[in-house]
Amino acid sequence: MSSDPLLQPFQIKSLRLKNRILITAHEPGYAEDGLPKDRYRAYHVARARGGVALTMTIGSAAVAHDSPPSSGGVQAYRDEIVGWMRKIAEECHEHGTAVMIQLTHHGRRTRWDKGDWLPTVSASREREVSHRGVPKAAEDWDIRRIVQDYADAAERMKEAGLDGVEFIATGHLLDQFWSPRSNTLDGPYGGSLDNRLRLTFDVLSEARKRVGEDFLLGVRYAGDENAADGVDIQEGLEISRRLKDSGLVDFLNVTRGHIDDDAGLTDMIPVQGMRGAPHLELAGEIRAATRFPVFHAAKIPDLATARYAIAEGKLDMVGMTRAHLADPDIVRKIAARQEDRIRPCVGANYCLDRRFQGADALCIHNPSTGRETVMPHEIAPAATPRRVTIVGAGPAGMEAARVAAERGHEVIVHEAANDPGGQIRLTVQSDRRREMVSIIEWRMAECLQRGVTFRFNSFAEADTVTADNPDVVIVATGGLPHEVPLAQGRDLAVTAWDILSGDAQPGRSVLVFDNAGDHAGLQAAEMIAATGARVEIVTPDRSFAPEVMAMNLTPYMRSLQALDTRFTVTWRLRRVTRKGNGLLAELGSDYGEMTRLREVDQVVVNNGTVPLDDLYFDLKPLSSNLGEVDNTALRTSARQTIATNPDGRFQLFRIGDAVSSRNTHAAIYDALRLTRVL
Repeated sequence: MSSDPLLQPFQIKSLRLKNRILITAHEPGYAEDGLPKDRYRAYHVARARGGVALTMTIGSAAVAHDSPPSSGGVQAYRDEIVGWMRKIAEECHEHGTAVMIQLTHHGRRTRWDKGDWLPTVSASREREVSHRGVPKAAEDWDIRRIVQDYADAAERMKEAGLDGVEFIATGHLLDQFWSPRSNTLDGPYGGSLDNRLRLTFDVLSEARKRVGEDFLLGVRYAGDENAADGVDIQEGLEISRRLKDSGLVDFLNVTRGHIDDDAGLTDMIPVQGMRGAPHLELAGEIRAATRFPVFHAAKIPDLATARYAIAEGKLDMVGMTRAHLADPDIVRKIAARQEDRIRPCVGANYCLDRRFQGADALCIHNPSTGRETVMPHEIAPAATPRRVTIVGAGPAGMEAARVAAERGHEVIVHEAANDPGGQIRLTVQSDRRREMVSIIEWRMAECLQRGVTFRFNSFAEADTVTADNPDVVIVATGGLPHEVPLAQGRDLAVTAWDILSGDAQPGRSVLVFDNAGDHAGLQAAEMIAATGARVEIVTPDRSFAPEVMAMNLTPYMRSLQALDTRFTVTWRLRRVTRKGNGLLAELGSDYGEMTRLREVDQVVVNNGTVPLDDLYFDLKPLSSNLGEVDNTALRTSARQTIATNPDGRFQLFRIGDAVSSRNTHAAIYDALRLTRVL
């Protein structure tokens, strides 16, 4: 047997987990009609095949009609779920992976204007900041019904053949009763800790009656809400002891913090640029105090930290959930001594931020995640090797090179710079996004292992490309900053790229006009504000930095609000003129003819990119497809077969920002679905 702490088995009652790595419950939004059908199953089976010991499958599966799940969420209150969960359990069990599910009543952590439009219920009438729906204070008949709803759902999961159920407290109805922050009830369910925990133990008792002693039950909860008026660590330790001593649960899944607002959620589930494993020591303290099985997950993407957690007895099972979105084969690669081949989680949180905007979870640099039914993680070898020339070594070009090489093609990459990376090289100039460099470093290592030829400092022109005698040419040249269409003064502004690259030094009084709403604008503003400059960020949008999304926005807001920064929404930069030694910026509104003036010494604009596509158009008449893409084939991962030019010498495609200004995931997705069938 391996001596690796992560590969040691762990026994809970009659369930033997084959190693110490689990995927904690999370909701990727893959449900169809409220049920976990084929897409959901394929996602979890891929990770079971990769060797994980336990997958919690669904996060926050709703147990009642008055707890409508988020878009793409699962309705555990329906009997139809049993057959679909049985399929997931059976296929995961074939790979030796245990399967559980997380059940919940959302309480006020949802909205009344979803699902059946029933009033939400909670332990008070106060709305949650994030969801904004005002609940009714639960009555005795609500509580009786909800206890039965939980037990009914648990019974369905046992019938489906799962190994256990986890009830989530954190931020959901059970915790809304636990926490003095959200419980204003009197009587048997409010006031003292005994009363605030009563609903939880009512649920656990009824569920245990239904499922018997062998079926596992656990609770995920915050051992410390990290809020002045919430459950503190002492009360959290007492709750932990009571859960263990009740004899009703088999494991504790411990975290720290609160999730009722964006800042609290981000502290609980940290994003890139934030400290790793921030709650591990608390989980270890609870394990030491209870001597009871403890699970935990919160930004543990690396194996060194995971091993430490198990070897030092901090945890019994370590959750590497976002890491498995990036690479479903982590355990298999550990066992095969291929840890350097693991695709790293870079903490971009594209997955969760999309979920909290109602979209499905996608990994920023593994487009197969969530698309397993149409785009499996495995890359099949090509029947006929071809010669592929790629121009550009940004994320799109590097992914195209990696996949084409894995297919068995001969690959040559031309890059004008002396290093790979493209726009990611700009992104990582600020410490906040330093982890993004792993997107390029991992691909570079994979390409070198597969014999890809790189020609750096090669500003490729048409003759450069044709000299390679390629069968396929992929233009991945990215883009350049897109000018803001000002009525006057375009030449008086600098771009966010100028600030990030150091080509322009920050001013003392700066207006940042962000017309793209992505990271570049915020990074430039933060870099300028850090010098002590006075900064105003102006956007025509009615929400701030919409492409960055809530959890990634939190660290920026903390930093910028602590500095001399002003935020102005719904105003658009119209013109810039000189005024003395400074500049005069005129703002206009899309809502009327109003104007505002700002006197500054620097204007910085962020407007996305415009394609750098000269090479593509130079090569177009030489290609067999004249650059044309069969979008149906692209969508369905079929081969591109268009051949409209009989004199053409090669197929020609362009991907990523060389097509249009999008994001890193889109660039890598372009590359993968094109090259996996070349």
